[in-house]
Amino acid sequence: MSSTASLLVLALAGLLLVTFPGLCTGTAAAHHRPNGNQCHPSGSLEGPSTGHICGECCKPGHLYPKYQCSPPVTKSTRAVMTLNNFEEGGDGGDPSECDGKYHYNTERVVALSTGWYNHGRRCGKNIRISAKGRSVLAKVVDECDSLHGCDKPHAFQPPCEPNIVDASQAVWDALDITGDEVGDYPITWTDA
Repeated sequence: MSSTASLLVLALAGLLLVTFPGLCTGTAAAHHRPNGNQCHPSGSLEGPSTGHICGECCKPGHLYPKYQCSPPVTKSTRAVMTLNNFEEGGDGGDPSECDGKYHYNTERVVALSTGWYNHGRRCGKNIRISAKGRSVLAKVVDECDSLHGCDKPHAFQPPCEPNIVDASQAVWDALDITGDEVGDYPITWTDA
């Protein structure tokens, strides 16, 4: 392809995104999350017709990708760690899938994206999370649902991306990730 043709293609792509911003949905952070490009959306979920007010709630009319898979687990699986409140009334929604209980944020517990949750096969098992030269063990107690969302059981949040380790505050503290770093943080993890 000639350089003129390449510039024309880039200009048209930019024009499309400016004209139709809905072609690129999701948060800016979501587009920069590493998933190894090995897990592609298996469909999409439309936000509800009426909005629920919260910072990360589904927006009416927006499309959110759904994923049945997650990237393969290796000795150093790249992921994005997010913060979850596993206590009753917290942003985790319903009780944990593995044991039907709520968990204190002082416990080192996590929820894994649907593919990594693997139909509950990791329930009650520890994973090792590494970041900033530290590592910590955390128990899998829940699924970060990558197929469903935008409803009350999912705290009106979109489906999880395929590469999420949703961790309690205790996990963040143990890794010494504080302040503005808390939110979406690149980590590696493996089965313990």
